[in-house]
Amino acid sequence: MAIITNKRSVMTLYSGAVDPLSHRVRIVLAEKGVSYEVVDVDSRNKPEDLLELNPYGNVPTLVDRELALYEPNIITEYLDERFPHPPLMPVYPVARAKARLIIYRFDKEWGPLVRKLEAGKMNEGRTAAKELSSYLAQLIPVFNASSYFMGDEFTLVDCCIAPILWRLPAWEINSFTPAEKKALKKYTDRVFQRDSFQASLTEAEHELRKLAKEEIS
Repeated sequence: MAIITNKRSVMTLYSGAVDPLSHRVRIVLAEKGVSYEVVDVDSRNKPEDLLELNPYGNVPTLVDRELALYEPNIITEYLDERFPHPPLMPVYPVARAKARLIIYRFDKEWGPLVRKLEAGKMNEGRTAAKELSSYLAQLIPVFNASSYFMGDEFTLVDCCIAPILWRLPAWEINSFTPAEKKALKKYTDRVFQRDSFQASLTEAEHELRKLAKEEIS
């Protein structure tokens, strides 16, 4: 955490245009209806002030007056507490702990695969795509069981998984059975049609779907 002097009256998000972690934060900001400014960060040419705010120089980084935060789960939970309506975490401690554990597992197990897919290396990408498909197939009963990942309410867990699912066609991940495709599409249609999700998308993220060879259908 960095304590800084920020002259801006609204929040500032340093964000990657197609970065899944930045996308996660943008969904939460849109869900909360928070006004904020965006600084688009090119990983090859990072702004100097980002490096002053965040010792790792990565995105997403959120600046709220004198506070700078730079870990996506810390940012999203901060936003959920700072702007309590609508709540994006379960009320009860056990359910909240389960939500945090699910997000932790996503980041731990899926994160390395996503980084390989984003790197665009053919051999590593194919292996990563196969592994990610396997993880998603294991979640089909969850997608079939309820409206959202943890039940009938949209939560931070959905904010975590949605950016990954949006990118599946761009990564050419579509090796699911008809039943699996149906369950995935039912879930993704519900999430992607939310106003907050649509508002969170950058032009580059819209292009990811336009350029994709095949969508889940």
